Amino acid sequence: MKKNVFIILGSIILVAGLGTLFAQLGMAWFEGLNKPREWIPSFVIPIVWTVIYLLFAYVLIKWQNRETLAKENIILLMINGVLNVLWCLVFFTLHQLFLGNVIIIINALFGLRLYFEICKVDAMNGLIISIYPIWLCIATTLNIALWILN
Repeated sequence: MKKNVFIILGSIILVAGLGTLFAQLGMAWFEGLNKPREWIPSFVIPIVWTVIYLLFAYVLIKWQNRETLAKENIILLMINGVLNVLWCLVFFTLHQLFLGNVIIIINALFGLRLYFEICKVDAMNGLIISIYPIWLCIATTLNIALWILN
């Protein structure tokens, strides 16, 4: 049981760390982009992602302690983690707005699927983690706006 907790926490830290690294590498480029007037303040974005990762840690550890995660749910979690990191790499580091939009749309769809799978197991955990697909949909809208304006 403890081994699984370390795997869960390590995976979340890896995804968060790589995403942060790739975002930081492209931050100067990002700051130079034209943004819509209705833009989220820059300091809010890392706060929201930190909350999301903390909530995932809580939900996944609670879930794992109650029952073993199904293989399909582990795969969904891995896909979401890879897509989060891939988007940061493509968008921030490689400066690819269109491809970044494609990836974040796919990520939002997989995020919704993960949300529904979590809800099937535990509605309260679904409610706790609902910030993730909501945030992905907001981020997708902002990404599309950046693509249009730049």
